[in-house]
Amino acid sequence: MSDGPGGGWALERPTGAVEELHAPVGPISGRVVLVNEVEAPTLVLGSSQAGVEVAPGLDVVRRSSGGGAVLLRPDGVLWVDVLMPRGDPLWEDDVGRSTWWLGGVWSAALADLGVEAGVHRGPMEPGRWGGLACFAGIGPGEVLVGGRKSVGVSQRRDRFGARFQCAALLEWSGREMVRLLGLTPAEEAVECLESAAVALPVGSAPLLKAFLANLP
Repeated sequence: MSDGPGGGWALERPTGAVEELHAPVGPISGRVVLVNEVEAPTLVLGSSQAGVEVAPGLDVVRRSSGGGAVLLRPDGVLWVDVLMPRGDPLWEDDVGRSTWWLGGVWSAALADLGVEAGVHRGPMEPGRWGGLACFAGIGPGEVLVGGRKSVGVSQRRDRFGARFQCAALLEWSGREMVRLLGLTPAEEAVECLESAAVALPVGSAPLLKAFLANLP
């Protein structure tokens, strides 16, 4: 596998505060992969989450794409944004199908690393807490290992293109998410989140290399 993507993809590695990394990227005019490296643990809320009270002691920001909260820690999540202009051969007008190809890339990357994974191609299944915690629910194009979510995918579209935001779990604690978001009843929420998601048994560097190698 090569170290960088082919297929006309540009690779960038921005670093900084999560709020800065979630800032608008401007008009999307070509294929770009952003490998974001965060400086400090940060809880990222989805664009539609309102009135959420988060436990103190952690930075909190809001992203422009939908979905529930994601906890970003250095080395805890591989965070990759994929930018695609409208008119790209991979573009899909149907929002429900538009992430399937991307889930397929993650699934193929994991297969290269000896991990069997599947892509959810059904409708959104938020469950009881999925609207608050991203990894408590399943959305189109997201990747499951052993029936449990390991790669979350959200997107934001405008007239120029789409920004797909991917979070591949390298660490996972449902109990920590329940504490941060104040989900109740707590033990029921912990059981749900622990059974809904699982950390990938691979390292960040080989996973990224495999992901880039499998981009169309």
